[in-house]
Amino acid sequence: MPFRHWLLTDMLPPPALAALNRLPCAPASGGDTRGQRATHNATRTFFAGALRSADRAVEAVASIYQGKPMIRALAACCGADLAGSYLRIEYCQDMAGFWLEPHTDIGAKRFTLLIHLNDPPPGESWGTDLLHADGSLAARAAGRAGSALIFIPSGDSWHGFAPRPITGIRRVLIVNYVGPDWRSRHELAFPDRPIPSVH
Repeated sequence: MPFRHWLLTDMLPPPALAALNRLPCAPASGGDTRGQRATHNATRTFFAGALRSADRAVEAVASIYQGKPMIRALAACCGADLAGSYLRIEYCQDMAGFWLEPHTDIGAKRFTLLIHLNDPPPGESWGTDLLHADGSLAARAAGRAGSALIFIPSGDSWHGFAPRPITGIRRVLIVNYVGPDWRSRHELAFPDRPIPSVH
């Protein structure tokens, strides 16, 4: 079995999915990512700053994941203690040539949630690969719209995205709660508002 994780469905209602799929954000540069999202750092999109202020759907999603009801729900689901962390939401638009090398998300990331926003074409699989420590495939998460994967980053939370066909654009929200030592403050939805304790 791979590392401990949770698979969910219907994480966003259809109107929210539709609104997020219509965001006027250009995809990151296509082509080989060399196995890392950081390859195209300059064109990555975050629910922060001007985008959060300008778009009602973006603001709504950010506010939900900043709010105490969601923090309580995540704690009840997987025991995540997020007090003092900061919300970071990336809007990913992956195209042909995208892949991710095996990695664990350890470091400043305390929590990872991936939410798929659109369905893959028939015959294609867009889910995240869950890996054994040796890099072999243990399972592949669903890639349907509204499906999601949660895990708590740890030394064994190996995952990635093996090269495979991507027809069109694979849209995914990556929701992280990160520690106060996160350096790229412009990526944070509410850089001046740490997550409060809900106990």
